[in-house]
Amino acid sequence: MSKTERHPSLLITEHLIFATIWLFIFAAPVIFIDSNETALLPKLFGTWFRLLPFLCLSLINHFLLVPLLLFNRKRWLYFFVGLLCTFAFVILTNYMAPQRPENKRRPPEMHQPRPDQAGERRMPPRPHPQVREKGPDAIPPQVNSFILAFLILGFDSGLRTVFRWTRLEKEREILEKEKVKSELAFLRNQVSPHFFMNTLNNIHSLIDFDTDEAKDSIIRLSKLMRHLLYDSNAERIPINKEMEFIRNYVDLMKLRFSDKVDIQLNISEQMPDALLPPLLFTSYVENAFKHGISYQHDSFIYINIHCINNELEFSIRNSNHPSNKVNEPSGIGTENSRKRLDILYGNEYKLLEENTDEHYLIKLTLPL
Repeated sequence: MSKTERHPSLLITEHLIFATIWLFIFAAPVIFIDSNETALLPKLFGTWFRLLPFLCLSLINHFLLVPLLLFNRKRWLYFFVGLLCTFAFVILTNYMAPQRPENKRRPPEMHQPRPDQAGERRMPPRPHPQVREKGPDAIPPQVNSFILAFLILGFDSGLRTVFRWTRLEKEREILEKEKVKSELAFLRNQVSPHFFMNTLNNIHSLIDFDTDEAKDSIIRLSKLMRHLLYDSNAERIPINKEMEFIRNYVDLMKLRFSDKVDIQLNISEQMPDALLPPLLFTSYVENAFKHGISYQHDSFIYINIHCINNELEFSIRNSNHPSNKVNEPSGIGTENSRKRLDILYGNEYKLLEENTDEHYLIKLTLPL
């Protein structure tokens, strides 16, 4: 689909402005002509007849020269062809213009001296030499026609350039939105395989020692899969759905670990009726369980999600055991998570990352 087809309203507006300008130019003689003047219609048609070549020149420039040469980066060729067309139409305009009869100057009358009141005779004043040498048409009509044609070409080219720039800007906005959608889809697809892999490993460990818990975990997993397969395809989902997803995930992960792992999830009971991008916190929660738990040492994971002053505050702090996870892949990683936040929120979010020998902290603040 071409750019003009994607934005037909801009193309229609451009042609309407072009037509309106020329309608006004042809209507101007009707508006400003003196109605008491003799031979009104012949003079009006004569004016329109002289404007006709300029209209043809503007049409050629609007529909041929500008799109075929100027917009195809053939600027010098456009300038050369436009100059040739201008000269050609100036010559045509002068050819079509009616020939004016030459005004033959009568020789100055020899005024006889008139006697004044005192009976004295005075010589008449001599005519000023400049008045006799210069006529009313100081600028040749060809020059006037050339200037007018050049202005018409410049205005029409500027009009087309402005609308083309507007179309390109809209095209750029569409491409940026499509790029954002593709990148977000790619990031979501990165989340899903790692998440399923880790969750299935958890269920596998449950089957060996607690069948009932394994069945419950399968039910929870089905809810998680439904959320990943269907709800996450939307650009934004209700906050409550995302909170339910996190609860199911954390409850499922609790079944895998003993009481030596302190897992706490605190979510505000009253959440606003707002929308949120799906799977926004999944990578941080997944990494906390992946890197924050050690079977040899006491471990903890603290997750807090609250809404304060139209802002959603998410924080997760876990014990830091880097030596235990040094050779394991980190899933989607914080780098891709930050990239997704940049795409979604720009500079409107706050992300604090704190990494010490005792704990690893992520604090994220989002506008609602």
